Amino acid sequence: MHDVLARPTALTAPNRLVDVGGRTLAYRTFGTGPNLVLCIRLRGTMDMWDPLFLDRLAENFTVTVFDYSGLGLSTGTASYAKADMARDVNDLVDALELGRVVIGGWSLGGFAALVFAAMYPEKASHVLAIATMPPGLMVKQPEPLFFETATKLTYTVEDEYILFFEPNSARSRRLGDASMARIAARRDVLDHATAPEIMNAAMWASSDPSTPFPDPDGAYAAFFRATDIPVLALCGDHDLIFPVENWYALNDAWPTLFVATYPDCGHGPQHQYPELAADMIASFVRNS
Repeated sequence: MHDVLARPTALTAPNRLVDVGGRTLAYRTFGTGPNLVLCIRLRGTMDMWDPLFLDRLAENFTVTVFDYSGLGLSTGTASYAKADMARDVNDLVDALELGRVVIGGWSLGGFAALVFAAMYPEKASHVLAIATMPPGLMVKQPEPLFFETATKLTYTVEDEYILFFEPNSARSRRLGDASMARIAARRDVLDHATAPEIMNAAMWASSDPSTPFPDPDGAYAAFFRATDIPVLALCGDHDLIFPVENWYALNDAWPTLFVATYPDCGHGPQHQYPELAADMIASFVRNS
């Protein structure tokens, strides 16, 4: 019983460091079961996952969260280029000897997860695409309100509602309040927030005016049209930046794609419905 009580959780897992490829990657690991690696969103660090979501996942997986190179507690050159983020994942997986992993990512982190699976398919058993978009042009465009809000230097609670929840829904706001309170509960071993100037420089250097997820030669789309790696897209029904309609368009094109749509929900379905999302992920990995 003492060992069970002493197991690290999302709020108590210590920061760990591993030196690889000339930089230091910061990460936390907790839970038991198959290895699951999660890639965080734009401007995010390890501290910005909902701990209830992570702890529910940790009932079925050994969960690893980390900071990209040059961001948070990691050293090196900061980059939001998709191949660079995927290499961070690959180097971490190799350094920690995790073997074949379930790879997941939220928002921009979903790009990292999808590209990791395409670049290193032998190392990915399943892909979790959380509030993100597939490679290529968008079927439905994002709403300007998201960009107007996301580019602010700091976020208010109202901004968080717009960015990650459904601001027009009392239920979503209430569930958003609960999620934000859980995230704020980590008082020790805090990560370093991404400085705005680093975030801006890395984001614009990695941007593409045609689409958030460029695929100029179609290689990524071709990979997922042919792969046997199961992909689960977890989406809100009103995601301002990455509308779920972009996934619906692939239902008959990607042979292993599952799409789950959460009602009354925005860009953070796993934070609004943390236990439901984690349980769905566990069932998906067990049964696909």
